[in-house]
Amino acid sequence: MLKTWRSLVPALFLFLLPAVGSAQFGISLNVNVNVAPPELPVYEQPPLPAVGYMFVPGYWFWDGDAGDYVWIPGTWVQPPQPGYLWTPGYWGYESGAYLWHGGYWGQTVGFYGGVNYGFGYTGGGYEGGYWRGGQLFYNTAVVNVGTTHVTNVYVKNVTINNTTVNRVSFNGPGGAQARATSEQLAAEKQPHLPPSSAQVRQATAARSNPELRAKANGGHPTVAASAKPGVFTGAGVVHASGAPAHPAAAAEHPAANVHPATAAHPATASHPAEHSAVNRPPVTHPAPRPAAPVHPAAPAHPAAPAHPAEEHPAAAPEERRAPEPEARPAPAPRSAPAPKPESKPEPKAEPRQEPRG
Repeated sequence: MLKTWRSLVPALFLFLLPAVGSAQFGISLNVNVNVAPPELPVYEQPPLPAVGYMFVPGYWFWDGDAGDYVWIPGTWVQPPQPGYLWTPGYWGYESGAYLWHGGYWGQTVGFYGGVNYGFGYTGGGYEGGYWRGGQLFYNTAVVNVGTTHVTNVYVKNVTINNTTVNRVSFNGPGGAQARATSEQLAAEKQPHLPPSSAQVRQATAARSNPELRAKANGGHPTVAASAKPGVFTGAGVVHASGAPAHPAAAAEHPAANVHPATAAHPATASHPAEHSAVNRPPVTHPAPRPAAPVHPAAPAHPAAPAHPAEEHPAAAPEERRAPEPEARPAPAPRSAPAPKPESKPEPKAEPRQEPRG
């Protein structure tokens, strides 16, 4: 089995050979790079597509042709055979350079540098599930089963041993400080199987996508994971937090930035307060003129929106009526004094006539 695997490795990893350094094929594919890989991006796991699939977490790999690290998105794949688990590859700082140790399938998860890839790969072993009776049981505490009907599930909270180092993608100074245990070293000596054809397809598609290069995405790949290997569009594609894809969405936010434009709110001239502020300048000019020019001020209002024009003329006619109120009818009450002659004090003079003798 091991000999067969070694004969297949060159074909499976040929597309990953960098132009820098040399590659050696064996239990791991060794690639020497003088630059540390970027931090692992933050992303969510796509939902489980079907029972029996396992999630292979994403990782950074060096593309010698591009002279840059390229992100290989995580994806769901079928294990090569029941009972096998995936041991992720990892970068280790050795002899003044970063050395890549390739991942593999085996019945026991081996050492992967203590790197916390997430989704059950907390830096040592695998907490996302286990095999029993040829069936895979999923730990829903760390695996997103989505809407897939899964009966073999359980819940086990996962704790990360090294909480002081987050998102580092390599082992060594400045990264994870884990060392392989005796069990993990023994796992490396067990029979292994290379990455599946689906994993190779995922890596090939990633290398052909310039947006997945670290220099292009600043460590935040547009495709952090996908539900199907080699498919980076449509449903099931997950973007990394802060990925350039969000700026695309941010391009829509500039539309939201139209609000600052609306801060000018001439568009909101529907507010009478703003109309009055706009209409005041034309009114002030006729204001110093005599009352007669007040009428031209009225035409100035019609020039403005209809709302203010209706308000000002309405007030003007009221003022004209105020002087017009014919208070002159008030003299009518003045005619009331006319009845005074009706008091007739003269009849009192008649008694004066009584002394006739």
